[in-house]
Amino acid sequence: MMALQSPLTRRLESAAVHRFAIYAAVDPDSMLHNLASAWLGRDAARGMGLQRPRLDGVDETTAAAWTEDPARYGFHATLKPPFRLAADRSSHALDNTLRSFTAARDPVTLGRLEVTALSGFVALRPVEETAALRALVDDIVRTFDVFRRPPDDAELQRRRASGLTPRQEANLIRWGYPYVMDDFRLHFTLTGRLDEPARSRAVSALADYLAPAIAAPLTLSALWLFVEPSPGALFRQVSRYALAAA
Repeated sequence: MMALQSPLTRRLESAAVHRFAIYAAVDPDSMLHNLASAWLGRDAARGMGLQRPRLDGVDETTAAAWTEDPARYGFHATLKPPFRLAADRSSHALDNTLRSFTAARDPVTLGRLEVTALSGFVALRPVEETAALRALVDDIVRTFDVFRRPPDDAELQRRRASGLTPRQEANLIRWGYPYVMDDFRLHFTLTGRLDEPARSRAVSALADYLAPAIAAPLTLSALWLFVEPSPGALFRQVSRYALAAA
């Protein structure tokens, strides 16, 4: 008997998808999603542009320049970085594996988030990362690696351009991305790379702006599948996979 396909699978297989990504994201109806998406100027879940807020000391033109890169990906934290689907794998299999994977795992408490600088850009990060979070993310990287087509030479060179440590180079070769395993840091990106004093201005303004949305601890209750329809296109937040009873 032929297995029934989910509406998501039929939608993905009927449309061109350049890359997939497995991200952490918050409820599209939550205050955090709405505030952060407005800051980025687009809602990846609804596929629409948004009017950016006026932050203290940051005009809309400046905000647009600061968020040009993260806006393309939507508000998220990377778990399994964007990948082209392996030749022997299908979106149907990816969807099924995500469902079975998340059904067998519990939600993970992220705790309080804070706006901070990280490697030259500004992001929302957990005040403390737990062993449970690291174990889950490492498991995601390993489990879904069979769906990843190896990066081509151009992508490898692009990843190396920022300068990698020997361990990050080993990660790039083994997992297709430098910042996994011991080099992983969960973060919801809010800006591209900024020099001082712009970076400090952004941290201060965004900490005030997002304060109402990050006052309570956050729980990672689901994984999200994002897609990039074509090279350089805007990523879309397309499907939620609840962790166990979340």
